[in-house]
This record gives sequence, C-alpha cells and structure tokens, in this order.
Amino acid sequence: MRALISVSDKSGIEQFARSLVGLGYEIVSTGGTYTAIVQAGITATKVEDITNYKECFDGRVKSLHPNIHGGILHKRDDSDHIAQAKQLGIQAIDLVCVNLYPFRQTTQTTDDFDTIIENIDIGGPAMIRSSAKNFQDVLVVTDTGDYDKTVQYIKNNDHDIEYRRQLMIKAFEHTASYDVYIANYMNKRYNNSFGQKQFIIGTKVFDTRYGENPHQKGALYEFDDHYTENFYIKKGEPSFNNMGDISSALKIASSFGDSPAVCIVKHGNPCGFAIKNSLLDSYNSALICDSVSAFGGVVALNGIVDETLAKKMTEIFLEVVIAGDFTSDALRVFESKKKLKLFSQNSPRLISSNDTHSFKHIDGGFIYQDTDMIKYDEVKNSQLKSKRVATIQEQKDMVIAYRLASLTKSNCITYVKNSVMVAIGMGMTSRVDAAKAALRKAEDLGIDTSGSVLASEAFFPFRDSIDFAQEAGVKCIIEPGGSIRDDEIIKAADEFDMALYFSGVRHFLH
Repeated sequence: MRALISVSDKSGIEQFARSLVGLGYEIVSTGGTYTAIVQAGITATKVEDITNYKECFDGRVKSLHPNIHGGILHKRDDSDHIAQAKQLGIQAIDLVCVNLYPFRQTTQTTDDFDTIIENIDIGGPAMIRSSAKNFQDVLVVTDTGDYDKTVQYIKNNDHDIEYRRQLMIKAFEHTASYDVYIANYMNKRYNNSFGQKQFIIGTKVFDTRYGENPHQKGALYEFDDHYTENFYIKKGEPSFNNMGDISSALKIASSFGDSPAVCIVKHGNPCGFAIKNSLLDSYNSALICDSVSAFGGVVALNGIVDETLAKKMTEIFLEVVIAGDFTSDALRVFESKKKLKLFSQNSPRLISSNDTHSFKHIDGGFIYQDTDMIKYDEVKNSQLKSKRVATIQEQKDMVIAYRLASLTKSNCITYVKNSVMVAIGMGMTSRVDAAKAALRKAEDLGIDTSGSVLASEAFFPFRDSIDFAQEAGVKCIIEPGGSIRDDEIIKAADEFDMALYFSGVRHFLH
C-alpha cells in the first residue's frame, strides 16, 4: 500500500506518517514534507522517483504526472483499469494526505503580487480532487484533525463507506474554499470586490436546534474564525433567533469604544440603551426606555459582569446575556436561572467582527454591498444649521442617538436624554409615524422626553416631524439633511429654538 503525503501545514504529520508505516504503508512525498519525514527517521520515497521526472520550473511542476494521478484515479474494481495500470507500470496510491499552500495567510502578510501568485497551489488541489473523486478506493485526508481517526479506521480494517464519504466531502470543501479565497482576493484587488461572480464562504460553528421556526433547520457559520475565537458558551444553547438578536445588540453596544454601554434588544430591535459611569448604572438606565419589551430580551454589555450586576439582572426574565466576560461570582448567581443563556467573548469588552461587506437574500439571489460604516467623526463634523448651538450634554447625546438610529431598522427615530435612550420608533413605513410611535410609547410608559436629543438616519421630508419633536420637548436634532424642504426644517428648528445639525450621511438599514 502507498500513501502520498504533501502538506504545507506539517503539524502532526510525523506521527501520522510513522503510524502509516507501522500499518504497512510506503510513504511517497515531496519537497519540504519529504525532508521533514525523513529527518524524523521515517523512510520515504520522493515523488520524482515515482514519476521518473525531476521537479521543474521552481517546483511548479512535480506531481502532475500519470504515475501519480493514474495511481490515484484508477478504479480497483474495474478489470480494464487494473490491466491498464499494470501495462503502464502504475502502482496504486491508496491514501492521499494533502493540505494546500497558504494562499490566504500570504495575502495577510504581504501585498507583493509575485509572492502571492507563487502561493497558489496547483498540484495539491489536483491530487485532492483526484483522490476525492475516487474516494471509494482512496482515503483522502485534508484536515490535520482527521489523522488519528484515519489511523484507527485503517487499524480496524473498517469498510464503512460513510467515513470515506465524509472525508471526500471535506476534501471538496477544502479545494472549493481555497479557490473561493483566490477568486475573492483577485476581485478585491482588481475589481473592488465586485466581480462577475460573488462567493460567500463560511465555516460551520454549530447547528441550532432549529431555524426561525421549529419546522426549519438552522446553523451558525462564521467568517475568518470570528465566533471560534470570540464566542464562548457559558450557559444554555444559542438558538437561530438568539444569534440574530445577539448580533444586533453587540453591534450597538460595541460601537462606543470602551464605554460601559448596555443595549437591550427584542426581535432584532433595540428597546433599551444607556451609557453611564458603570455597567450597573447603564443597565438600570437602559431599562427606562421600555422595561416591558426588555422582558425576555437579549442584553449586550460592553464589559465584565460582576456579582452585583448579575443579581440585578435576575430580577426580570432575560433570555440571553452576552458580555465581554463574567466573574465567577456572577456565573454562580445566574446558575439558578434555568432558562437564561449566557455567552461571553473572554474579553474586557465586546468585540465586533467589522465585516467589510454585507449581503441580503432576496428571491432568486442576493444583493451585496460595502458594509455601512458609521465614522466616529460624523457627528463631530456635522454642520450646525440653526441659530441655537447644542450644549455639551446634547453633543454627547447626539453621538448616541445618531449611532442608535443608524444601526436600527429604517425608518427610525431615536430620542436620547442624558446618555439614555428614552424613546425609539423603528421599522416604520413613514418617518413621522416612527417619531409618533416612539413618543406614544414613551407617554404610555410615563417617560419624560423633554430636553432630549432626536436623531434620524435619513432626512425629514416635511417639517411635521419637527413639530412633533417640539411637542415632546426635544431641544436638539441631528439628521443627514438633503431634502428639498431643508429650508423649512431649519426654519422650524429656529422657530422652536432647537439646535439642528446635518451630518450629510444617510444610514438606511432595511
């Protein structure tokens, strides 16, 4: 029996090769892999001794040869294939262990195109695809985590086709994702990431119990190891819907730097937000906006939850809490809450992935775009359009209100007072309806909105929203501007002695 081994990631390869030799395999190898195996005291044969042809063109061509691919691809249960292999002097290769040149890692360390090009593997994908195609006769191993399982499979003389089939699927995933990274890199470099083909690739992190509803299947997939490195289950099982709400809450809470921000989300929309001097004060204040909706909500806390805060949070039913981390005392407090789910990022603060692009499924396809990034200086650089200038506190509240509006479903109006969200209207078909809905709920809950700052993620088409803001006691407004009736908006603000700022940037979120 023969095993062909050619790997860029050499972790665990010496022990794997030694185990294969112990099971009666002859090792065939190339380049650096051959050197590593031989230096470990393991006998191996060079590929060029099988092909009878030396590596050429600086190693670009070494395994692309009938003696290699014929040895992999001929069918062992086909008498014509067996006869032809014998006639051609081609010996069977029964196991192929290959992982590919580090193309992706290379693009992360250099911008030199010649270096990047040389890290596009040619022979490796060909060998993987050949062995995956002939998986019933050839074991194909592309994952270092499968070395021990494969050795055990061979030791047991197991003929389970399912194991071979799963290795085959993993092999095609390996080469497919490799090609996707190359295509996406080239499109990013030369077509601003918008080529004729758009590839979206993710790696499964875990299955969810079901999707949005019990009759749907669901799973979480990640980009660039984001969840593998930054998502830790402390208690409970994350559901499909949980992950959507966690994403919404975390994006908002993490967008204020090191501030002890707390965001409460229900069904993807914020129903509470605050930044105070501590996480405890922020959490208490975040409940002011809509404590009714907070019941059963998802809470993101930009910091470490301690015992005192944990005790406070157990006073109402919360479904999910995600934080930078939890103290051991806090975790003990939460133990008694059977239905509460806890997740952390093992970090002093929350970490957002900051994906550069976003996409949305539509019927028959998807739409793809640059991610809408809210720059930190957008509020600071906004233009004063009114006679009245915002106070220092109003300027702080503008930053919060503006970010909340920009990260919430359109049409959206937010009201912030003393660094606390006191009202919000979101996902409405009319901007004035969003303003009215927010104030109606605030009135029902007995919340005083006088002296608050109002933010809109898009311009006001008419002055009626300003009129409603006046009735609510709003003293400062920030919006993008750009309406044909901007002059009417400015006039209304001056009429009510409001501070009015135009950011010049729209942040629709549909």
